[in-house]
Amino acid sequence: MSLRAGIDLRTKQLGQMAPSGFFYAMHIRFALPLMHHQTYPQGWTDLYTEEAYAFRDPIIAWGFSVDGSARWSEIDIPDPFEIIKQARAYGMNYGFAVACGEKKSRTIASASRPDREFTNVEISDFAKIIEKLHQMTEPPEKLTNAQIEALRCVANGDRHAAAAEKLNISQSAFKARLALARDNLLARTTAEALQRARDYRLL
Repeated sequence: MSLRAGIDLRTKQLGQMAPSGFFYAMHIRFALPLMHHQTYPQGWTDLYTEEAYAFRDPIIAWGFSVDGSARWSEIDIPDPFEIIKQARAYGMNYGFAVACGEKKSRTIASASRPDREFTNVEISDFAKIIEKLHQMTEPPEKLTNAQIEALRCVANGDRHAAAAEKLNISQSAFKARLALARDNLLARTTAEALQRARDYRLL
């Protein structure tokens, strides 16, 4: 199984464990996650984005200060904007958060349901998958020189044919270098790979 397939499989498993949706942000560095995913109701997602709640969310604040897991009802951080209360209008009545990783590469996740508190076993099972995903998505410390050269050509606006000629390789070899860079950076597109390489100071 490929790395991407393994990530997708575990993400699907998380979705089955969270009736009202979930989110994860993997390896948050320089205020941006390497990878993120969320399945919360669209109405809540729109409101959360419009109000910039990520900067005010007590769950996020908790995630940057504590390792482990906790139910929302157990998190004793001020919520002056009543974000958790507002979430209930979208069926997110109960939930918990999970946090792991070094402060410089933090992973935070949360899940919700409408009907009851999550059990300890459910929280533990969810947390184990998050911790596994954290390990699987560890950002690379560096790229190969060939991958860096290929990404720099794209950054400079070179088309594949021109870039291949500049590097004295075939177009298929150039595309292969870009594909490896995308894989290493867990990016779905070359533009995303280029941005991640910049964000992680790999170029």
